[in-house]
Amino acid sequence: MIIQPANRTLSVKEYYFSIKNKEIAKINAERAAKGLDPVINLGIGSPDGAPSAEAVEALCQSARLKTTHGYQSYTGIPELRKAMADWYEKWYGVKLDPNSEIQPLMGSKEGILLLSLTFLNPGDKVLVPNPGYPTYTSSTRMCEAEMITYDLVEANGWYPDFDALEAMDLSGVKLMWANYPNMPTGAPAKREVFEKLVDFARRHKILLVNDNPYGFVLNEPQSILSVPGAKECCLEMNSLSKSHNMAGWRVGMMLGDADVIKELLKVKSQMDSGMFRGIQEAAIAALYADESWYKELNVEYKKRQAVARRIMDTLGCTYDNEAGGLYVWGRVPSGTAAEMSDKILYGAGVFITPGFIFGSNGANYVRISLCANVEKLESALKKIQSL
Repeated sequence: MIIQPANRTLSVKEYYFSIKNKEIAKINAERAAKGLDPVINLGIGSPDGAPSAEAVEALCQSARLKTTHGYQSYTGIPELRKAMADWYEKWYGVKLDPNSEIQPLMGSKEGILLLSLTFLNPGDKVLVPNPGYPTYTSSTRMCEAEMITYDLVEANGWYPDFDALEAMDLSGVKLMWANYPNMPTGAPAKREVFEKLVDFARRHKILLVNDNPYGFVLNEPQSILSVPGAKECCLEMNSLSKSHNMAGWRVGMMLGDADVIKELLKVKSQMDSGMFRGIQEAAIAALYADESWYKELNVEYKKRQAVARRIMDTLGCTYDNEAGGLYVWGRVPSGTAAEMSDKILYGAGVFITPGFIFGSNGANYVRISLCANVEKLESALKKIQSL
């Protein structure tokens, strides 16, 4: 290179799944040369289903109009913000002002970095769950802030240990990430946990963000914003990726205090030129889906979950029967998750995610995605059984 990368990039690596997908592509080429079928990828949580017919039709209708192809508002069209507000009131029991308390995003991942850029200075501290979504860590590091991990462990149901949190040095902590329903563990959202998180954040003057994309997948939807006083110290992120089979459409939302949303917009408006109107129209249609959409979604995921648990049984892994979400998370019987993952990948042609990528507390766990149909999961089970 003619110049050196910025120092902030030295603290992060290429995203794990980006690296792994290249490795799997190489393995597939080798398998094809030997007449073998490709690797069954049970890694990343990218839903394999389609959005509702109404959402697709709304996109098509909008795309046919000459007037919908220009730049759009940074805050999204009013109809989209109203649909998001209506969705939250109907399913979460939370009232939001669509004009000031909702910021549409191009996916939650964008929101994590935007919020970090908006509020973190070098040296600020951020509470990050271990295990947790890797982007919480990378965004913190790219902003040259200091990451302070807080433990989530199986013995405590993968919920925060509030006594341990209170005993930590919280000086300089500005931001805290939480994620319930939880990924990767599948721990469901609980009202009492949300109440404790809100109390903790308010007393310590920390901006708490609950990342909430899994509420409709084998879970009952709950929002931290339903806790009285939560808007004083909390934001919530949500998206249509998992709940509406729209991962590639990149539609998310940041919800909460109007002043925080206003600050976020300062940064966002420097970084994009608005979401394509056709996608916004599709999102509106998706958000007004009736209860049958979610029921059908979960009937299918329940079938997949049963097969994924059989895979865990075959591997000798233990798991929580009460866990929900888009994955099954299991403790390996011996060795490390990385060793098990590689053994299955190279021996059986099946990829499952090693838990170390989510933090040190995931080192002895593996994760199976439910984003493959029952037939593919059954095929993966047979391949693993033949090892």
